[in-house]
Amino acid sequence: MVVEDFLRQRLSHSTGKSGSDDYKSRVFAHPANTRENRRSPAIRPSTTGQENDDYRVRDAFFVVFRDRAARREIDRQLPSLSTENDMFESGAYVADALGDIADEQVQPNGVDLTLARVERQREPGRITTEGKTIGERTRVATVDRDGRDCYALDPGYYVAGYAETVRVPEGHVGYVYPRSSLMRNSCMLHTAVWDAGYEGKGKGLLEVGHPIEIEKGARFAQFVLADANHEGEYDGSYQGEGVE
Repeated sequence: MVVEDFLRQRLSHSTGKSGSDDYKSRVFAHPANTRENRRSPAIRPSTTGQENDDYRVRDAFFVVFRDRAARREIDRQLPSLSTENDMFESGAYVADALGDIADEQVQPNGVDLTLARVERQREPGRITTEGKTIGERTRVATVDRDGRDCYALDPGYYVAGYAETVRVPEGHVGYVYPRSSLMRNSCMLHTAVWDAGYEGKGKGLLEVGHPIEIEKGARFAQFVLADANHEGEYDGSYQGEGVE
């Protein structure tokens, strides 16, 4: 493989072992390195079988050792994988960037975000050339539905907060999309771009087109990371929002 020698060298440095058996057992046999596993990266149609093997090994190595420097070095050795078909990261990569993510939240190409709170704006906001003011909001109370805390939402617009702390690593940009179940229930989630360097528990605009009940903690959005060139990192007023 193109990257096998590099990975063996990096593995020896990380573990103090130089044998190929340890390398294969910890990387090749790792669940993230199987096509059947939902965490494994998607096969890129524009690459050869050999390059696909390189790609899976790269992601498996990253999941096992969480070594971003190694991953960047491997990517430099695999320029053919940096194509439009390789724009988005695998779900395993996104999960590692966020940390503390349950297995059921990890999807092939992203991570599901769960609902932490719902608010409704009561006072006007203001956006000028010199700054912005967020209008006052009030929290929507949950109702009990068979022992579950649910938000019973009538048609309208709400601000939905995510339970997970989102982190956008260097060289990436973050996007949030609604889960299809939300749209199938006549609802939509509108979101903004998250710049490289952002960290916080963000919010999205939840548009409800038909009455719906959403349990607190339910998965309702999906976060993805895409490769992106950038100068500097996010340092705006929303940095660290909701993080204690």
